[in-house]
Amino acid sequence: MVDLELHVSLPDTGVQTGIYAKFFHGLSNPTRLRIVETLLDGERSVSQLVQTLGATQSQVSNQLACLKWCGYVTSRQDGKYVLYRISDPRVRTLLQLAREIVADNAEHIQCCTRM
Repeated sequence: MVDLELHVSLPDTGVQTGIYAKFFHGLSNPTRLRIVETLLDGERSVSQLVQTLGATQSQVSNQLACLKWCGYVTSRQDGKYVLYRISDPRVRTLLQLAREIVADNAEHIQCCTRM
């Protein structure tokens, strides 16, 4: 069992729950999740992500904008290229925990008809 302390300054009025839901929604899109997983291996440009993911440039750019806005990724200019990287090392831990939970529950998740 993992002991997680949550340090949130928002009053628990449903706003906090909504923000958590939005946070997880940030990873609910398969392209966004694949981008994050790819960036765990290091910085990439949009063109490198397009090549790796087999997605269009507009798809990758749109999903990167969302990931950047929500704080999953950050970018830096390197000459004519913009390189994207994971902004917080805890994202790796989050995805590792998710993989473990999914591995333990994959059959149930796959069969779920409510999502």
